[in-house]
Amino acid sequence: MKSIYRWLTGTCELQRICKSCNETGDRTTAVEKSLGTSKTESLRKITTSLGINVNDAVQHIAVVKKINHESSINSEFICSLSKCLVQICTYSQLKDHVETIRSTTYDSNNKQHETMLMKLWDLLCPDNQLEQRISPQWTEIGFQGSNPETDFRGMGLLGLEQLVYFTENYTQVARKILSHSHHPTYGYSMAIVGIHLTNMAYSLLVSNALKPHFYYSNVSATLDEFHKVYCYLIVEFDSFWRSEKPENILIFNEIKEKFRLKTLQKLKTLRVLRSFELM
Repeated sequence: MKSIYRWLTGTCELQRICKSCNETGDRTTAVEKSLGTSKTESLRKITTSLGINVNDAVQHIAVVKKINHESSINSEFICSLSKCLVQICTYSQLKDHVETIRSTTYDSNNKQHETMLMKLWDLLCPDNQLEQRISPQWTEIGFQGSNPETDFRGMGLLGLEQLVYFTENYTQVARKILSHSHHPTYGYSMAIVGIHLTNMAYSLLVSNALKPHFYYSNVSATLDEFHKVYCYLIVEFDSFWRSEKPENILIFNEIKEKFRLKTLQKLKTLRVLRSFELM
């Protein structure tokens, strides 16, 4: 079928995609699918390999597809294709970067790790001094016991880094959510829930469910923007949890799953998780 279209139009599938798709997200999604299903192995690898030089990749595609990339006639196509490849490649690089952080174990002997942990306490509880490093006070911000280190085992340093990012960049919102977590009926463990939501954000990323958010928005797939997705999740989950009026914390997993499905539906319909921008 592709060969028939090429014979009729004199253009390859990638050229037709870049010409017909007006929306950036549609174009990038279609280009990625076309490359990923190509019969040429070197083209398929472009969508998954790390450290790809976009200019080199564009030139390679042009050679394989017999397109003169230096001709002014093809300049618009080359520009569109380059933008698509930037989005595709940066998403792959983000997944790799996030995985590196997640696989880094929290180490109490690491001064940088300990400094981050203390910053979390100071931001959330500025008027309540932590009496000592190992202390039952940690449960006040939602850790399970006297030593938060054990709670980071599942998500590694990523769990702490995202909690700190949220509290540092949206301090007043974070403190408000902490107060919600202390509700006598609808309360929950903020830090533990935050780590669960790191797991959710990570799963959305590696499953490629977050691709629409980055492909259809004006933001790049950077670590900072991924952390903002986490901030969106923690704020939205707090609101969702309270709206569900849970009888007790035992139905946490049930409500978390409902929230996850709701988020997936938003990504399918709205594509971009925008509501956090309104805060």
